[in-house]
Amino acid sequence: MALTDPELLAATLVGIDFETLNPAGRRPEPIEIAAVAGKLTADGSWQEDGRFERLIRPPDDVPFTTFDVAQTGITAAMIQQADSAADTLAALQKLLAHPPYVLFAHNAPYEAGLIYDQEPSCPALARLPMLDTVRLARTAYPGLPRHRLDDVLAHLGIPPPAGRHRALPDVLATCAAFARMVGDGARDGHWSTLTGLLRVAGIEPKAVRDDAQAAAPQQDSLF
Repeated sequence: MALTDPELLAATLVGIDFETLNPAGRRPEPIEIAAVAGKLTADGSWQEDGRFERLIRPPDDVPFTTFDVAQTGITAAMIQQADSAADTLAALQKLLAHPPYVLFAHNAPYEAGLIYDQEPSCPALARLPMLDTVRLARTAYPGLPRHRLDDVLAHLGIPPPAGRHRALPDVLATCAAFARMVGDGARDGHWSTLTGLLRVAGIEPKAVRDDAQAAAPQQDSLF
């Protein structure tokens, strides 16, 4: 099915993925990010426009564990000269020069939370709408027992990427799956516009909710 919504075809869609450390008792800390920008064409194919890939130096008090290294292959030595998360996301935000942009990620609430943690350094990035490809997969492929990225890739016949659990291979795989999901869901009548996609799978950025709460009328003091 051809995609015809002008808003969807005009939007720059940015797949994003983080690799993280998960210290006990505190928020995850990113150690790698990859973002791939592109557009959907009228025939539903994915046309990449650019990519961003950086290692990230976590706070000094967050240790690497043997599990962390086994999961990603990223070691403490590899990130010693990397920028902080705040500086890295500020650098990504500087690339957002030609709106409109819509982010997407597999299990997007996790990625959205990591971006929100750095909101002072990337306020525009933290306010972009985001699509959760897990939600898209549940709607497009309701017969799948699970909708993890590996499950969706297998269902679509997309080979798992070399370097799985590194940010760039994972986000490139997500981009390929995303384009297929959008086309398949449109064919089956689940959506036909960007507004429809956001209705099914949109994640409202927490920074936008914060803005709305700050702008709401405040109750007068009782004293």
